[in-house]
Amino acid sequence: MAPPVSNEDSYDKSRSTGKAMTEDRSGEAVVTPRLALQGISKRYPDCLANDHIDLEVLPGELHALLGENGAGKSTLVKIIYGVVHADEGTTFWQGEAVKILSPAFARRLGIGMVFQHFTLFESLTVAENIALGIDDSGEMRALSEHIRATARHYGLALDPQRTVHDLSVGERQRVEIVRCLMQSPRLLIMDEPTAVLTPQEAERLFATLRQLAAQGCSVLYISHKLDEVRSLCERATVLRGGRVSAECDPRAETTGSLARMMVGSEVVAAARPLPHAPGPEALVVSGLRLASADPFGSDLSDIRFSLREGEILGIAGVAGNGQAELLQALAGERLAPAPEDMRLLGEPVGRLGPAGRRARGLAFVPEDKLGRGAVSEMSMAENTLLTAYLGGLVRCGLIRFGRARELAERIARDFNVAAGGVDSPA
Repeated sequence: MAPPVSNEDSYDKSRSTGKAMTEDRSGEAVVTPRLALQGISKRYPDCLANDHIDLEVLPGELHALLGENGAGKSTLVKIIYGVVHADEGTTFWQGEAVKILSPAFARRLGIGMVFQHFTLFESLTVAENIALGIDDSGEMRALSEHIRATARHYGLALDPQRTVHDLSVGERQRVEIVRCLMQSPRLLIMDEPTAVLTPQEAERLFATLRQLAAQGCSVLYISHKLDEVRSLCERATVLRGGRVSAECDPRAETTGSLARMMVGSEVVAAARPLPHAPGPEALVVSGLRLASADPFGSDLSDIRFSLREGEILGIAGVAGNGQAELLQALAGERLAPAPEDMRLLGEPVGRLGPAGRRARGLAFVPEDKLGRGAVSEMSMAENTLLTAYLGGLVRCGLIRFGRARELAERIARDFNVAAGGVDSPA
């Protein structure tokens, strides 16, 4: 066997773009996997993330990678893309052993990746962000036209001149996808791509992925949404505890059987509570008017609704029609013109900031989990301080780290958080 290829400057991408064929003993043609992993292992100080994983992805295949949180999926795809290096095992690209030492080398092979957490600079435009992710982006005006043409071809509306800070999460994901597509990938890795998309955006993405697969591009697709995996993917590899626990055709499985492969036991459906009469009004918005701070955003005009105790209220609409502005107003990130524009448990809170509303019982989960929901470099215990410090974690201006750890440990225990401990970075 030839030694692994690792020289990033000398590898010829043209060797990796076709369908390599061999013959078995009966003389029938056998397609060489575009990507094959053998015995891939990765150990961190507090856990074994990948334990001798074998995986094959064929040319033009829509292949799902399934598993619970903490099963090792993200670590594995980061190894494939060169962000993380395996401790053991061999990677084969189009039948040839390679060492993927960096994302730049992965891109030269023909591997593109859309990360679960976006890798974009918010202060730069769409075109500038895409230029940073392309090895030879060329002149900016020509690049902008290329972006428009690629986005139009795949039905992904995108304005190259908009600043990323002004984009919704769904629009930011389009930037990541278009950046990959502009490099004509032979393998596209997607880590939880629909976690922040509306159903309409997800359907548009599926159409794009099917189009890519029909053109010969392989797709390695990570998702917890088993219904969409069953409708989209042709084959699935299931990870549990860092190991391959099953391989199957998801189209021949049920969501229940796929869940059992992921968890290792029967998954009990959550009990639905009996219908009940709603309680008193908990949140009332009365005639809220607020100009958008984003030149591409939507102003709020005479917004009125109420939410009662025990109710779940849905807010629907095409992306970019005021949802972001409304959430900012509800969370207190932007203040209403008058206190009475918003009442929480009967109290006017329109002019209260996030801390004041949080102290009165309002909690906010942002769509961008890491960018706005947590500080990734801080530990889980330290992150509890960001919103729970009012609950006895700070006394006389001093942080009570013991109590913060206790709270983080209770949350991790109650919600089965897979980590090496509450001192692990978020």
